[in-house]
Amino acid sequence: MLLLLLSFFAAPEYAHSIRLDGDIILGGLFPVHSRGDRGTPCGELKKEKGIHRLEAMMFAIDLINKDPELLPNITLGARILDTCSRDTYALEQSLTFVQALIERDGSDVRCANGDPPIFTKPDKIVGVIGAAASSVSIMVANILRLFKIPQISYASTAPELSDNTRYDFFSRVVPPDSYQAQAMMDIVTAMEWNYVSTLASEGNYGESGVEAFIQISRETGGVCIAQSLKIPREPRPGEFDKIIRRLLETSNARAIIMFANEDDIRRVLDAAKRNNQTGHFLWVGSDSWGSKISPVIGQERVAEGAITILPKRASVDAFDRYFRSRSLSNNRRNVWFAEFWEENFNCKLGMHGKRPGSLKKCTGLEKVGRDSSYEQEGKVQFVMDAVYAMAHALHRMHRELCYGYAGLCPRMANNIDGKELLSHIRAVSFNGSAGTPVVFNENGDAPGRYDIFQYQITNKSIAEYRVIGSWTNKLHLKVEAMQWRTGDPSLPASICSIPCRAGERKKVVKGVPCCWHCERCEGYHFQASEFTCELCPYEMRPDINRTGCVPIPIIKLEWHSPWAIIPVFISMLGIIATSFVIVTFVRYNDTPIVRASGREMSYVLLTGIFLCYAITFLMIATPDVGVCSFRRIFLGLGMCFSYAALLTKTNRIHRIFEQGKKSVTAPRFISPASQLVITFSLISVQLLGVFVWFAVDPPHTVVDYGEQRTQDPLAARGVLKCDISDLSLICSLGYSILLMVTCTVYAIKTRGVPETFNEAKPIGFTMYTTCIIWLAFIPIFFGTSQSAERMYIQTTTLTISLSLSASVSLGMLYMPKVYIILFHPEQNVPKRKRSFKLKEHRAGSRNQKSSQKIKKKK
Repeated sequence: MLLLLLSFFAAPEYAHSIRLDGDIILGGLFPVHSRGDRGTPCGELKKEKGIHRLEAMMFAIDLINKDPELLPNITLGARILDTCSRDTYALEQSLTFVQALIERDGSDVRCANGDPPIFTKPDKIVGVIGAAASSVSIMVANILRLFKIPQISYASTAPELSDNTRYDFFSRVVPPDSYQAQAMMDIVTAMEWNYVSTLASEGNYGESGVEAFIQISRETGGVCIAQSLKIPREPRPGEFDKIIRRLLETSNARAIIMFANEDDIRRVLDAAKRNNQTGHFLWVGSDSWGSKISPVIGQERVAEGAITILPKRASVDAFDRYFRSRSLSNNRRNVWFAEFWEENFNCKLGMHGKRPGSLKKCTGLEKVGRDSSYEQEGKVQFVMDAVYAMAHALHRMHRELCYGYAGLCPRMANNIDGKELLSHIRAVSFNGSAGTPVVFNENGDAPGRYDIFQYQITNKSIAEYRVIGSWTNKLHLKVEAMQWRTGDPSLPASICSIPCRAGERKKVVKGVPCCWHCERCEGYHFQASEFTCELCPYEMRPDINRTGCVPIPIIKLEWHSPWAIIPVFISMLGIIATSFVIVTFVRYNDTPIVRASGREMSYVLLTGIFLCYAITFLMIATPDVGVCSFRRIFLGLGMCFSYAALLTKTNRIHRIFEQGKKSVTAPRFISPASQLVITFSLISVQLLGVFVWFAVDPPHTVVDYGEQRTQDPLAARGVLKCDISDLSLICSLGYSILLMVTCTVYAIKTRGVPETFNEAKPIGFTMYTTCIIWLAFIPIFFGTSQSAERMYIQTTTLTISLSLSASVSLGMLYMPKVYIILFHPEQNVPKRKRSFKLKEHRAGSRNQKSSQKIKKKK
């Protein structure tokens, strides 16, 4: 056993390649070691991403060489190099692959004895498997294409590598990040996130992945990038804390889209933990995170809930059996296996071991999976698929060039045309090591098939990745299977601005379409779209949510309204009183008082008073064509009847008084018939004006939406009314007011007539009072034209003014007469009889007083 251990270190200490003999040699590039610190090309060993993957290549070659159907009688060999996870170092190493194609000029070189030098013929590489990192693949691809060497990568996903004009000899068995970016965008959309930040490792993989994601977000819209940060290749101390602080500057963007290598992922999570941001960020990781354990070890809580993506894969059971059987004795072909052994079992292989310190010594009898943990690395399947794709392409080429020939024919043995091999690679189609189909498109890309994982911590505090969905050109996500740190089943938010409520429009922040301020649609505006408010039609108002318009309610003056009850009550009293006076006058029609007041004119005047009271009911009734017609007719007719009769009376008194000053001859047209003719002539002018009004503008109803168009739309009402404007109303009443003013003038002129004209002064008082009423009416009526209660105030004011005018006329002109007729009938006799009765009454009084004096003297 000691000899076996020592034999591992008989080779140079820093062996950097594996060589397997064969008829056809394939190159291999694997990140066996991590990137070294400053000045050192290589760092620590990568057990999974390095050793597992290169062992997968050798295992696949072993299987192919044993397969009698695939490349029969042809042995595949390999030359496997370590890229040390650094593109520049990988470029230097990959020059090994093209050495056989470079002619060396030895003319100026001589050996010590003067003989020309003999160069060792390098292996001719027909195709390369690798590399892992996109930045490394890009570097190597630029060299390999010059020498027409096809390259198949098992892990490089940068979209840049899909450019067939620049990387025409590059193919890959994993889908490019453009698919991955689309899948991640679909996840973000499904989670209803619209404000995210991106974080990328410097290099082609991270930068191109983020660029693809940002490009998709621009094309599809709906997702905004709050910040796009980059992790330097050589981060300075405190760099990751600075990144966390910058991400917190846009704290609403909780979702972080990460295209970063696993080392950077681990350090970002560690910085979030140090800054007490556990549970704040919602990580969405690319396939570089996938379902790996190394980035989350020791920081499970800060990584909890992370959503990661990984090309759809399956574990290759045959490889598990193969790798568990590897030992120091049967795996001497792997020059890095001893280093892996020390790392895996935490021991030291003798004095030449590479692990310093006083560790236990390795026995060589340790077993993978028994004395150490083992889980197949995620890209093993793709490494094997890449090797098989190259083998199937060579098999197709052999069948075409060497049909029926056992082994390599001269056409393939001397020189394998890389361009022809590439065409066969692009044409292969087979089921890979995990049973999934392996095909390439015209750019050498594999189809996009991904599993979606979430890192969850169960109730037993066990952290694990769980499959929550898949993506194959379309996202299939099991939202119910997702689990969050808070325990809340609802999806966490990563939005710049909360959604606006109904009736609010979005005012977008300039340059950031996912950030907005919510502005409520004010007044009579409604939310027409997500970003605009529009004015409702004039006859409509916004609904309660301001998402549409509804008709404005239509109202009218109701009978039960206080604005109607008071005028109606006054009108009822007035109608009863007027009817009582009319009945009294009719019954005592031939009595002196009735006759002296001018029966004919009194009935005309009482008719006008009755109409003034009755118009109240028309003004309050529900407007329709009939009601509006009667309003036009009777609105000024009642007053016209009243003041035409009073004007005729006062004019008659004035003419009689003025004529008496000049002569004893009675003036003309003072008979009752003449008075009626004059009165109805005056009334006919009013009726004529109404009929002209009917002809010019037929009566109709209208809904006035402006009268009660309040600032609060909910209080707005449409008023159903007759189409009678304020001007029309004044014109209708104007003639009656003119009669009233003229009558007042005559009342003033006749105020000094003898008492024999006993109606002059009551008429005068009536007209003075009426003028006061209408002078008060005008400012009230027109001063409330802008009030929301305009309809009620104006209707009530008009009807009460008409009723008060009628009441003044009724009270001052007829109530005293009725009082005498009913309670002092002795005064309702002809004047001569009344004088005789008065003398008798006075004589009787004197005789009674004399008798009383005589009795006192006695």
